[in-house]
Amino acid sequence: STRLPGAKYKRIFDRGRSVKGRLLVAWYLADQDADRLAGVVVSKKSFHDAVDRNRAKRILRAAFREVATELVPDADWIFAGRALLGGKRTADVAAEIRVVARKVGCWIGGSVAEKKTSL
Repeated sequence: STRLPGAKYKRIFDRGRSVKGRLLVAWYLADQDADRLAGVVVSKKSFHDAVDRNRAKRILRAAFREVATELVPDADWIFAGRALLGGKRTADVAAEIRVVARKVGCWIGGSVAEKKTSL
């Protein structure tokens, strides 16, 4: 599982760094005991209906699973969905996570499929 346990949220919010993207805000904490896990946060202010909040959380989790192997292994993440996330697809959010990870130097490379297309 790639889910971050609830006990680690406070530590990442307190000691981690944040970086803003168009669709999300990411907090990350590079640490030796990190396991490349992710937590998601979606506010009622951005998504009023529970259905929309749950969809946003599902998309954030799926996008992280898609790019997890491309991120450094010793960092845990928290992604907070922004209002623009509504209506986006998983591929759009995965691309945004890659952009955010590149900004902070936590991106280590693409998947095998991406490398084949670049040859």
